[in-house]
Amino acid sequence: MNYQAKLKAPFGILGIRCTADALTGIDFLPASEQPQAPTNAFAAKVCEQLLHYFNDPHSRFTLPLELHGTAHREKVWHAMLDIPCGQTRSYGELATELHSAAQAVGQACGANPIPIVVPCHRVVGKAGLGGFMQHAEGDALGIKRWLLKHEGARFS
Repeated sequence: MNYQAKLKAPFGILGIRCTADALTGIDFLPASEQPQAPTNAFAAKVCEQLLHYFNDPHSRFTLPLELHGTAHREKVWHAMLDIPCGQTRSYGELATELHSAAQAVGQACGANPIPIVVPCHRVVGKAGLGGFMQHAEGDALGIKRWLLKHEGARFS
């Protein structure tokens, strides 16, 4: 995969994909990956805003996003942008709000190409964390727990 930056995060390395003026993807890479300096000014801006978020979870992302998915997925991704820092919504609550099904919301969350900035980690199960990055256990859930704890969210 070609990244415009690889940023060291508290839980590993983030692979940043972007054009010259829009963020297109963030991938969670193994901690063994080497950081990579931004290759353009926009990638540097993405890294700067992510670092601000890691220092202060209430800092706001002001990055143009390029999201490509089905109409339903894009609707879910945009709804996630409205969940305030430190709060969560269940898959079912988001599904009710969007006149959808909880499973379809979960699938859209798992397909989110820009995690952290599009905060799919704020969508949780009715009784527990739910999944993260299409995983129901392991390192992915550890990252979700870290993000929610960093934001001061209550979760079970």
